[in-house]
Amino acid sequence: MAITASLVKELREITGAGMMDCKKALNETDGNIDAAIEYLRKNGQAKAEKKAGRVAAEGMVQAVVVADKTAAIVEVNSETDFVAKNEEFQNFVAGVATQAVKSEAKDVDAFLAEPWDSDAAKTVKEVLIEKIAVIGENLNIRRFEKITTDGVVVSYIHGGGRIGVLVEAATDVINDEIRACLRNVAMQVAAMYPKYVSRDEVSQAYMDHEKEILHAQAKQENPEKPDHIIEKMIIGRLNKELKEVCLLDQSYVQDSDLTVAQYVEKVGKENGTALSVKRFVRFETGEGIEKKEGDFAAEVAAQIG
Repeated sequence: MAITASLVKELREITGAGMMDCKKALNETDGNIDAAIEYLRKNGQAKAEKKAGRVAAEGMVQAVVVADKTAAIVEVNSETDFVAKNEEFQNFVAGVATQAVKSEAKDVDAFLAEPWDSDAAKTVKEVLIEKIAVIGENLNIRRFEKITTDGVVVSYIHGGGRIGVLVEAATDVINDEIRACLRNVAMQVAAMYPKYVSRDEVSQAYMDHEKEILHAQAKQENPEKPDHIIEKMIIGRLNKELKEVCLLDQSYVQDSDLTVAQYVEKVGKENGTALSVKRFVRFETGEGIEKKEGDFAAEVAAQIG
């Protein structure tokens, strides 16, 4: 298939690889994006993900926590950053978050069909349409998640709504020290983007896939080394990767002498409880949504001929 500038642009944003490397990868894989990502990773030209490729839309994330036990987080998108900073838009997002924390909906369609909390004569979708008319941009209630717990749940919003995090923990004690600890953990999630709470959540399929990638990288970098040495290299690299993607294994950003697990355990002991993180939710505004194309496609076209 023809390798277009927009296809090269998409692969570059996902992987962070150079444009010519992306073009070559697409040529080698007949334009298949997923196969091209694998090709670049196996050749050491791309990371598993590149944060810049995940964030590509405007809007706002907001969260609401009720009495430490129930919380919801929502993402509402707008077309421009200007509107995202608009007070009317921000008030609407706050209303959507309040709606979500009371909602029993399991998906966005059911959520949109619910009566609006502050005016039951209208549905959430009808209020959304009204806001679109008033603000003059297309708006979208993209996603939400709700947590109800027997322990405690805290929230953290970063950058005026660019990133939002919920953290749920098991604990017999709920006080300001416990909440502060979990808020620090939520800040860690916002900054370090873990994929899992612990290694227990990592699937064998993920492990096998990463081993395959790491094996290809190691063989390319060290073609003369025997397989048993390569296997040891893979184990070391996989452990390093797991320390990055598993929250509890990460170095705690406010005290690098501790892992997140050690920090949480320490605070729990100081407060007479077995404190443990059960799960987290992290929303980043525009994650996975592609912005409107600008002149960059033309720039790519010029460079790849």
